Amino acid sequence: MIEIIELDETLPAEPSAPAGAAQTASATAEIIEFAPREPPAPAMPPVAPPEGAAKPEPEEVTIGDVTLSTALYRILCDEAQQHLATLDAELQTLQFDTAATPSQAMVRASHTLCGIHRTGGFPLVATTAKALEQCLLGLEERGAPLPYAAQPVLARAVAGLDALTARVRTRSPFNAADKAEAAEIVAELEALRHEAAPEAMADDSESIAARAAAEDEAQEPSAVTAAEPAVPVISPVAPEALVVPIAAGRPARASAAGAEVTPPVATPEVKEATAASVMPIAQPAELSLANVQDDVDEQVLPIFLEEAVELFPQAGEQLRAWRHSPANADAAQALRRSLHTFKGSARMAGAMRLGELTHGMESRLLAGDALAKPTPELFDTLDTDLDRLAFVLDRLQKGEVNTPLPWLETAAAPAPAAPVPLAVVAAGPVVPLPAVAAPAAAAAPPEAEAARVAMLRVRADLIDRLVNEAGEVAIARARVEGELRSLKGNLLELTNSVIRLRSQVREIEIQAESQIQSRTSHVKAGEADFDPLEFDRFTRFQELTRSLAEGVNDVSTVQQSLLRNIDDADAALLAQARLSRDVQQQLFSIRTVPFGSLSERLYRIMRQTAKELDKRANLEIRGTQVELDRSVLEKLVGPLEHLLRNALDHGIESREERLKRGKPETGEITVTVRQQGNEIAIEIADDGAGLDFDRIREKAQALGLITSDAQPTEAQLTESIFAPGFSTAAKVTQISGRGVGTDVVRSDIAALGGRVDVATTRGRGTTFLLYLPLTLAIAQTVLVRAGGRLWALPAPMVQQVQQIKDKALINLYLTREVVWQDRKYPFFYLPRLLGNAGHNPETLRYNSILLLKSGQSIAAVHVDEMVGNQEVVVKNIGPQLARVSGIAGATVLGTGEVVLIINPVQLAQRTDAEAQAPMVVKTMQAARAAAASAAASGPPLVMIVDDSLTVRKITSRLLTREGFEVITAKDGLDALQMLAERIPDAILLDIEMPRMDGFEFAKTMKGDTRVAHIPIIMITSRTAEKHRNRAQELGVEVYLGKPYQEEELLRHLREMLVLHAA
Repeated sequence: MIEIIELDETLPAEPSAPAGAAQTASATAEIIEFAPREPPAPAMPPVAPPEGAAKPEPEEVTIGDVTLSTALYRILCDEAQQHLATLDAELQTLQFDTAATPSQAMVRASHTLCGIHRTGGFPLVATTAKALEQCLLGLEERGAPLPYAAQPVLARAVAGLDALTARVRTRSPFNAADKAEAAEIVAELEALRHEAAPEAMADDSESIAARAAAEDEAQEPSAVTAAEPAVPVISPVAPEALVVPIAAGRPARASAAGAEVTPPVATPEVKEATAASVMPIAQPAELSLANVQDDVDEQVLPIFLEEAVELFPQAGEQLRAWRHSPANADAAQALRRSLHTFKGSARMAGAMRLGELTHGMESRLLAGDALAKPTPELFDTLDTDLDRLAFVLDRLQKGEVNTPLPWLETAAAPAPAAPVPLAVVAAGPVVPLPAVAAPAAAAAPPEAEAARVAMLRVRADLIDRLVNEAGEVAIARARVEGELRSLKGNLLELTNSVIRLRSQVREIEIQAESQIQSRTSHVKAGEADFDPLEFDRFTRFQELTRSLAEGVNDVSTVQQSLLRNIDDADAALLAQARLSRDVQQQLFSIRTVPFGSLSERLYRIMRQTAKELDKRANLEIRGTQVELDRSVLEKLVGPLEHLLRNALDHGIESREERLKRGKPETGEITVTVRQQGNEIAIEIADDGAGLDFDRIREKAQALGLITSDAQPTEAQLTESIFAPGFSTAAKVTQISGRGVGTDVVRSDIAALGGRVDVATTRGRGTTFLLYLPLTLAIAQTVLVRAGGRLWALPAPMVQQVQQIKDKALINLYLTREVVWQDRKYPFFYLPRLLGNAGHNPETLRYNSILLLKSGQSIAAVHVDEMVGNQEVVVKNIGPQLARVSGIAGATVLGTGEVVLIINPVQLAQRTDAEAQAPMVVKTMQAARAAAASAAASGPPLVMIVDDSLTVRKITSRLLTREGFEVITAKDGLDALQMLAERIPDAILLDIEMPRMDGFEFAKTMKGDTRVAHIPIIMITSRTAEKHRNRAQELGVEVYLGKPYQEEELLRHLREMLVLHAA
């Protein structure tokens, strides 16, 4: 699959053109179909070089029947290039300034082009240039801004002159396709001139089209094939009579990158006599498609298909708008212009059968009074034509050329008729001719084609790879952020240590100064005017204190520098995060496509299914501008088609039944697409009979899904329609009855990380709700810990997070529901939903409860710990896990840990989820006993409370080595906060700490009955008897001094744990 991305690159215009004109033209969406004419490439000089370098250049140049001297030929080509550049520049001015009128320079350029080519013997170019000149004069005399239809007509005329002069430059004779194209251009210019200035039209005694035909009669027509005689001259009865299939190998127009496709143009007026003859000839033309063969241009076809993605749905929308308002002439004219553009582009790409089909559809619009008085039969026929166009276009998109047409195979084959001379058919509106093989000399040089390329083709897999790499950058950034947070924590510890060290050094300095004061009394009376320092009594102790103070200041300076560096690194990381997010968003925008790109396909499915079932239904699609990830939309086609067929087959009643029930004969099916956060919600609703629960119950009992004596709810019966092999159809048809449908729909949606909900009302219809991720690459998640593992929940699913106490948690398990905003949420423990029946909930002071909503379903889940929000890169988990219920994807955290993205609401809908609740209730009733048993069987938990980082680390290593589980706190307040979350088996406590010292902490803890039983071992440098007595009064069990003996500490600790357990 190829993605086409337009670049801003354009080649500079010629000196005679205004600067930047080409670049300006490429920026306008409405005229982008016609790339500006480029200056002649160096590889294509006006005179083709001879075969051998040593041969002299011929004195004459021969093009068909025209022979010119080489000098005159060079002058003709050079002058034509200059005037074409002028036309290009002036045309761009008209396109961007809607109030401007054709300038004199534009008129002179077209007049000169006509004169020099008439003198050179090229009347086809001269006639086209003359028609452009007359049209420009008429628009200039009009004295008003150009009409809307003028710009595409003028653009096509200038591009046509460019193509014709390119024939002259490459010394290629004009073929039948060139003449047909020129005739269409002349007719459009004449019609535009008549519309702009009808009085000027009456002044001409001779039609430009007639002059074109008369001048062409002087030349011998080009041969259609080598074996056929010359083509007779076609009488100009009507301009449309000159339309022939355009050969795919036309050099000047088909080889240009950008594929100068036909823009929307104003079709010339058709007389009633001529228009009346369109339909009789159009019907045999459809049968003659079997003889029309595609001759696609491999370079132009991808560009046409890219354009067809926009043109074809546009035509379908215009047809539906016209059907809705038959009196709306603007909708009819817009449809005709779109078909005309589509036809020209198809023929230019060599899709001749597609162009012929489009021409037949266009002819129906011009037949009789079809535009003025459309009938329902006309609209039905046009719908059929659109379906046929879609069939051929779909085959071209798949790379299939000249595939059999089903409607031709079923039609009766007409008897072979003798060939009809073209002179006889000339009076009809359309005469399809075989494609004319372009001569070898007509191929444009590859250098000229490369010079016109202004687009970049990027493979879709390359875009996907770039998105994945951008995700890896995000993962690496998360790892750096984690390291930065750790570094910040260490710097915070360093800051606290520096503060503490500075206060201690200050105390030492004070002690040193007090010694100086005591020694002053020893100074002799005669020396009272001098202090000890002035007598060089400055001791080594005072020198060390000052050196220590300087060292502390140096460490503080380094610490401040590190803090500034950390702040700069944090700011740089934030900037990198913004840039990375911008890159990701740009890549995602390339991957996304509007939902409307599926519209025509869905409409076609509805029309075909309605014909097969003999039902009438109107499909309305809302939210077509909502964009989805390309890969999501591609995999969504099958489920949507099946749901639409089901809605029409099982939901919409027959015409007679709808009339009996007082409903309109035509059913209504609505597809609504909207974005909800990081999800896309697609609603498929019909106004049919709704689900037949009686029939569903019978079928479910027959398949063994429910027992005969069971009384299932409507929700359970609705869920059974997604069982494999389930179908309520009375007979097997091409549309339904095989039992392969809704279960596949749910599986496909689940594989995309989405879910399916159903809502139905008897007699009023059924609604299917599809919820899909906005993109398959990035997701916003909430990380939680449950059952000893990390899990990710989609953030849009989380409605609220509650923190409740342990007693309220036990009550929730007893009632099995959480009431919030007058809604009852079924309550579950997440590990039990995941199948971990052996894991018991932890009893904490505050417990985390998440209220979730997925579609129309809700649930509340209890988790062990809330980790926080995080944007993650969704990784492919393979087809096996993708079909497991409740698993939406997986991601890799910055630490390298793989985390599953789960949907607890979908897990809670399983039939065995309710059976887990009594088991959890029994567990929660004995939660305290279970926690005590788990603590006794597991490693003892010891809390170390000390303001010294060194003491905490050394003691932690010692206890960990001996098999203890360790948690640390830096002061009394920190320890109290941790006691609210976890209750240790023993506490090692220091006395002197900031915020809250050891004595105050011990007093507070022993006063709390919940933790008063925990033994305390106090380790401090204060070994005085009064400190020891104070500790005993507060209830401290063991009092040790620093530095402690490791064996003594371990012995006391084990004794305390044994006593505590007893």
